[in-house]
Order: sequence, then structure tokens, then C-alpha cells
Amino acid sequence: MAQEITATPAPTKTAPAPMLSTLQPTETLSSSWTPRPLPRAYTQDDLQVLVGNVQRPNGMLWYEGNLYTACNGDFTLYEVNAVTGQTRTLVYGIQNAHTFWVEPSGSSFDLWIPDFDTNRLMRVNQARQTPRPVVSNLNGPWGIAKLDDEHFLVSNIRSNDILRIRRTGEAEVFLDGFRAPAGIAIHEGFLYVVNNGSARRALERVQLSADGQPLSDPQPFVSGLQSASSIAIGSDGYIYFTYSLGARGIVGRVAPSNCADGCSNEQVETVVFTDLQAPLAGLTFSPDMRLFVHTIFRPEIYWLDLYPDD
Repeated sequence: MAQEITATPAPTKTAPAPMLSTLQPTETLSSSWTPRPLPRAYTQDDLQVLVGNVQRPNGMLWYEGNLYTACNGDFTLYEVNAVTGQTRTLVYGIQNAHTFWVEPSGSSFDLWIPDFDTNRLMRVNQARQTPRPVVSNLNGPWGIAKLDDEHFLVSNIRSNDILRIRRTGEAEVFLDGFRAPAGIAIHEGFLYVVNNGSARRALERVQLSADGQPLSDPQPFVSGLQSASSIAIGSDGYIYFTYSLGARGIVGRVAPSNCADGCSNEQVETVVFTDLQAPLAGLTFSPDMRLFVHTIFRPEIYWLDLYPDD
């Protein structure tokens, strides 16, 4: 008999600091940054189960009080209340998604989703219409970031490149020469790339011009991490990412200003040392810095309040 899962609500704080209402993995935040220490490094014992009814969750994103996660077991995109865990089917037809981009659309919103299994960039709206392909013939699409009002960047983990894709579907190579690029993020004029296939090149970054053009080749940012995969920008100004230590999944972070000349794994601050099997496929935050995470191998979605005394 499967172990019974007891969900623990993830309450919204009563008086959060002023932050963005929508926290994207590629959000641009203020350039003024001051260190914000964690109370301590967290462990598996600190994680609490929000819900355990999505069979095989993969990518995950917080938006306006809900988590959106794709199940690669039943090809379903689910909407999960980030406080109660109440879950509903949003739409069928997303086979395997590692990351999402969400943007308001009138009174609703659209989700832009690289579908790894079908090699397409898909568009989904809250009306729960059938997902619409924007572009096909990608090569293991994984990460997505909004470059400007007309273009997205999408990483291809199989062809070691990043494409620039117009909303109307035209695609071209933006940068190449990576090592299995997975999660990507744009933050304060830099494109951050997680190389899943190289510990030495675990995280790299590329400076962007004001009009979104690369100004350099990929430069070292964080080295020495095994199987890095997900990346998210916290509203506290830190860059968070997942990687493995042996078989265990780890969430770490660095301050961008501290790694201007590159950081080693010894300079990475451990945020959560989990007992979950790597990779930690889903990583996202609410604006008040509740962390949500899961592994690809289990149905449970966990949460943790990083700053409980706020």
C-alpha cells in the first residue's frame, strides 16, 4: 500500500514585503541588492507536502496564488492552489514540459510551454482550449525566457543551442556551443544558462545589449555542480538553481554580484539539502519567498518558507 500523504497548507504571509505580484523564472528585479541571510541551511525535514496527487509532475511555475505543473504520465497540465493544494485539470495535451512562461492576456493569461517530447513550443490559455503549437521541429526544448515583446528564447538540450523564436513561429539560432542547456533566465541584462551536461560549465551567463543582442560568448558563472537543471530568480535578488550531490537533489543560490568573475561550488550557498532523488525538476517561488520544489520521480510537491520571521 502506498504511503499516505498528509498535505500541509502553505499560508500566505499576512504582511509580505512589497514585491512583484508575478514571479517569473526570468523576472527583472531592481539592480540594488543587499545580502539577505537565510536563518540556516534547510533539510528534507523542513519541507512540507502541499499535495501528492499529480502522478509525475515535471516543470512548475507559481502565478497569482496557483502552481502550474505538467504531468508527463497523463499529458495533463494541472492548476494547484499554492495554499490549499486543491488541484484541477487546466488542459490536456502537454506531454512533457520542464519550464513555463506566463503572461497576462486581458482578464486571463497565456502559458508558453516548450514541450520536450513533441519538440514544439506550445501556447495555452486559461480558457482551457487545446494547446496550440507555435513552432515545431525543435530539438529537445527545455528552458524558456522572454527576450522582448516579440521574441522568446528557448534552449535545446539535444543540439546545445538556444533559439530566438518570434511569437508568430519564426525561429533562428541565438547562441550555440553549450553543454546540454536546460533552464535559462534573464536577469538585469544577463542571460543565465544552466548546462546540465557539464559540471565545469554548470552555470554560464551572457551579457545582453539593450535591444537583446548577445554582447559576448558564454562566460563562467558557477562551476563544479553535478547535473544542474532548474533556475529561478528570487524576489530577494538571488539566483536559485537545482543540482545533485550523488543521487540527492540540492537547491543552491548565489548573489549575481558575488559571481561577476565566476564562482566555484564552494561559494554556492546551500538552501535545501533534500533526500529527494535528483533531478529536482520543479523549482518556483511565490513573491513572499515560499519555495516550491519536487522531484521528477515522485508525485509530492513540497513547500518551504525561506524567511519565516518576515
